[in-house]
Amino acid sequence: MESVLIGWILILSAYGFIMMGYDKRQAKNGGWRVPERTLWMIAILGGGPGAYAGMQTFRHKTKHTAFRVGFLVLAIADLAAIVYLAGNLQLG
Repeated sequence: MESVLIGWILILSAYGFIMMGYDKRQAKNGGWRVPERTLWMIAILGGGPGAYAGMQTFRHKTKHTAFRVGFLVLAIADLAAIVYLAGNLQLG
């Protein structure tokens, strides 16, 4: 079960990173944007580390205090969960 949860966080983090990059590109090009609610849901459901990394990498939503603080808190919580779950994995 622990490995499934770690996988979930890793997959959603990758998705969050991609969505932040996509939304930034769309913002620059005037295209269809990803709703902020969707970005928050990805981060809340386990994609915090990727969403935060994407925010920093693409310099997207960095002027929004709620995103800066909220995504950082969610990233820390998700990474703490990975460390905890990895410690509980049964080896061999």
